[in-house]
Amino acid sequence: MSGDDFVIYEDDMEAIQEELGQFLRESEATCALLVHKSGQLVAKRGFTQRLDTTALAALAAGAFASTKEIARLIGEPEFSVLFHEGKHEHIHVSLAGEHAIMVTLFDDRTTIGMIRLFAAETAPRLDAIFRRAAQRQVAGAGIVPDLGDRDVFANAAGEGDQAAERQPRLANRRRPCRHGVGSTWL
Repeated sequence: MSGDDFVIYEDDMEAIQEELGQFLRESEATCALLVHKSGQLVAKRGFTQRLDTTALAALAAGAFASTKEIARLIGEPEFSVLFHEGKHEHIHVSLAGEHAIMVTLFDDRTTIGMIRLFAAETAPRLDAIFRRAAQRQVAGAGIVPDLGDRDVFANAAGEGDQAAERQPRLANRRRPCRHGVGSTWL
């Protein structure tokens, strides 16, 4: 397992989605993406149907990485925020801890100040979720045991809940999978 592999469990994903939802309600942004620094989309919330969120995530991470090199060239350790202003749509990209960046799309119904304020408040909470997921991964070596059908149905029936507490619920077929870099949900 490389240092870039990352597994996110269902309860962590639910916490991420809740944080992104709260951010959107407070900031009045159009949508928010949480992107692993590798460029893989972790989560999205808001009006994303018209967007190619996978491409947007990869491009935003690439832009953030190139800006980090620009910062290094001028003697700064890192720029923590990128802002792109368009005629109708705007993009705010900010660090959300050590592992992720948050990409926010917004229009003229809100201001860059509101986005910056609530992104700064949301970032440490998202970072805490990522840290918790990383600790679980280190504790379990990032390996999810293959449960037989009997164990899957036992956990779905409520039996063996203590063992299932730290495992993703397989009965609903959502389980973490390592897919190269980052995580993906089946």
